[in-house]
Amino acid sequence: MIKQITIFTNPLLYPIFDPYLRSVETHYFYSNMIRTKYILFYSIFFSVLTSFGQRNMADSTIGATWLGAQYGANFTAGDLADRYGFMNHIGFFAGYKTKRNWIYGLDANFMFGNDVRLSGLFDHLTDASGNITDINGDIAVVRVLARGVNVNATVGKILPILNPNPNSGIYVNIGIGYLLHRLRVETQDHVVPQLELDYKKGYDRLTIGPNTSQFLGYAFMADQGAVNFYGGLYAQQGFTRNQRTINFDTPNVPVSTDIRVDMQFGLKIGWLIPIYKRQPKEFYYN
Repeated sequence: MIKQITIFTNPLLYPIFDPYLRSVETHYFYSNMIRTKYILFYSIFFSVLTSFGQRNMADSTIGATWLGAQYGANFTAGDLADRYGFMNHIGFFAGYKTKRNWIYGLDANFMFGNDVRLSGLFDHLTDASGNITDINGDIAVVRVLARGVNVNATVGKILPILNPNPNSGIYVNIGIGYLLHRLRVETQDHVVPQLELDYKKGYDRLTIGPNTSQFLGYAFMADQGAVNFYGGLYAQQGFTRNQRTINFDTPNVPVSTDIRVDMQFGLKIGWLIPIYKRQPKEFYYN
C-alpha cells in the first residue's frame, strides 16, 4: 500500500496515471448518477403504487388531482368538413375532482389527419405531365396533411348512475377555449422553391378562433389499483376566422373574413392517474 501511495503521489508519474485516474473518476461519477436516477424512479413508482393501495373508495367520495392521457376519433362537420375529413386527437387532461364529484381542469389536444378535401392546390405548379419538379428538375413528392391544436378550460360532474363506488358514474363536462387548424405542406427530401419557408403560408389556410366542447360518457375509478379511465361521446365547435389574406392557388378569389363554424364529433377515451393527498397516520394511546 505504501508503494502504491508513493507511486500515485509522485509528480513525475502524473502523465502516466492521470488518464487512468480520470477514467476511473468518470466511471464512478456516471455510475452514481445512473444509480441515483434508478433510485428516484423506483421511489416515485412505489409511492404511486402505495398511494393507490392506501385508498379504498368503495365507501366515500374522495378529492383527487386528475392527470390523464387521451385519444379521440372525430368526424368533421360544418365549414371544417369542406377542408378536412376524419381527424385524430391525442392529448392530455389535468384537473381536480372535488369531494362533491365536480371536476375542474384543462384539456389540450393535438389534431392530425390525412384526409384533405381541398383540390387543385398545386395545379399552377405542375408541368404538362401533371408533375411538380424540384430545384434539380426531379419529380417531387408533395404531401398535404391536416394539423391543429385545441385547448379548453373544462368543468364537469360525475353523476352517481351505474356506479360501483361513489367516485364513478356518468361523466359530463363542457369546455371553452382556443382552436387552431391549418394545412401542412411537406416536400419530403425535395426542395421545391415555391413551397418552401414563407411560401407555405400561401397554402396553409391557417384558421384560429374560440372553441367550445361537450363530453358525455362514463368515468371509472377503481376502489383500489391503477385501473382508472373515462370514455364517451365528444363534440366541439370552433368559431374561427381565416388568418391569411391570400391563397396562392386562388389569388383572384378574396379570402373570406366571415366567422366559420368548424365542428367535430366522435369518441374520446382516456386513462387516468389520480393523485391523492397523503392520509394522516393514526396513533392510538392506552
